[in-house]
Formats: sequence, C-alpha cells, structure tokens
Amino acid sequence: MKNRRKELIAPIIVTIIMVIYYVVYFGFLSMLLEGVWRYLFGIIPLAFSAVMVKVCIERINEIKKGEEDDISKY
Repeated sequence: MKNRRKELIAPIIVTIIMVIYYVVYFGFLSMLLEGVWRYLFGIIPLAFSAVMVKVCIERINEIKKGEEDDISKY
C-alpha cells in the first residue's frame, strides 16, 4: 500500500499544476478582453479543469486496481 501512495503523487501534482495554469493563463487573458470574450475565456478554464480532474480520478482508480502500465495492453 505504501508503494501505491508514491504512484498516486504524480497524477495529483500534475493535475494541480495544470488547473492552476489554466486559471492563471485564461484569467489573465480575460482581463485583457471585453464583452462576450471575457465570459468565453472564463468558461474554457473551467471545462479544462473539469476534464483534468476527471482524468486524474480515472488514473487514481486504475492505479488502485493495479493497472499501472496501461500501454502494455496494446
């Protein structure tokens, strides 16, 4: 079980970094734009962040089930 915790750290850290990147980058862009573009650049990071969290949850479930190496199936 202790070895599994080490395997869970990487997907979680990558997800956190990507969510912060999306929010900061698109937040900066939305400050520069006006009108409907401002709202569009507010929705995009939310969608990207939701997808990143979903993928992270799926990866964590795969690791817990013991499927560390998905590529070997193909």
